[in-house]
Amino acid sequence: MMDFKKFYSLLLICLWIGCSETFELQQHEGYALGTSYHFKYAGSPEEFESIQKGIDSLFFEINHSLSTYLKTSDISKINKGDTTIVVDHHFKKVFAKSEAIWCSTDGSFDPTLGQLVNLYGFGPEKPLNTIDSLTLQKILTSVGWEKIKLTAKGKIIKHPSTYLDFNAIAKGYAVDCIANYLQSKGKQSILVEIGGELMALGRNPISGTSWKVAIDDPLQLNQRRWITTVELSDQGLATSGNYRKHRTDSLTGEKYVHSINPLTGRTVKTNVLSASVLAPDCMTADAWATALMVLPLEKGQELIENDPKLEALWIVVKNDSLIQILSSYWK
Repeated sequence: MMDFKKFYSLLLICLWIGCSETFELQQHEGYALGTSYHFKYAGSPEEFESIQKGIDSLFFEINHSLSTYLKTSDISKINKGDTTIVVDHHFKKVFAKSEAIWCSTDGSFDPTLGQLVNLYGFGPEKPLNTIDSLTLQKILTSVGWEKIKLTAKGKIIKHPSTYLDFNAIAKGYAVDCIANYLQSKGKQSILVEIGGELMALGRNPISGTSWKVAIDDPLQLNQRRWITTVELSDQGLATSGNYRKHRTDSLTGEKYVHSINPLTGRTVKTNVLSASVLAPDCMTADAWATALMVLPLEKGQELIENDPKLEALWIVVKNDSLIQILSSYWK
């Protein structure tokens, strides 16, 4: 007489083995949101094309909602004073997270600084040739999270001159969206990277260990170098730094880094070259990495140590040498 329990178990094993043979490491790469992207997951080659279409659709949605570089996006229309826009779920999620981190960082992270971003030439608008105190004082009257509100009906009420810029958090949010999308397709081993911001879920299907990623050397020149590596599993990682994105004033020759203090309107002068943050999601890591480039090092360390969900790594230059400063439980 046949043992049905054994037969059923054997059938499951055979099915699992048969299915697993069609699964391999799938890799998607391309250009979106003004930067490059790379996604990896354990999956079937047959579904590659349909998943890519889903990814492209997500990028289109996020751009249409949050990109200040797209003139027809919701955020661009809002910045121009259109009060009829009803924002979508992407906008609402980024808005809510921005408000939470604005509170947690004592205003050092503030997406209402869009006019300042443009002023220094780091946004879509043409920068001013000279930046004086009177110009800054005028712009600062429109900067501050208290000058903006999202109504229950999904409309934005703001100071007429307030210019929203979510670029310091939107890329991390996009990483989370792609990771969640891949999860919805049944993927468990996932690594998503957009412009250096990452989210890792599960384990590397090739090695069976946590995903291993690298953090750039801030002093690299023509050839890319890594300063350290970190193992990721079910975490987001984001890095912000002053070592690539800067502008030189054509008249004075002064260099402006891309970290702007929304409280003073001034670019930040600091010996911190980069800050990397580990968080449960990439959107949180992205925003906090930006804030840590604005906050004084000691204050940033204090805030990170007081939040059990966050860890950080600062790369500091001292006497022409690089020093790594780690939070207590950085991996």
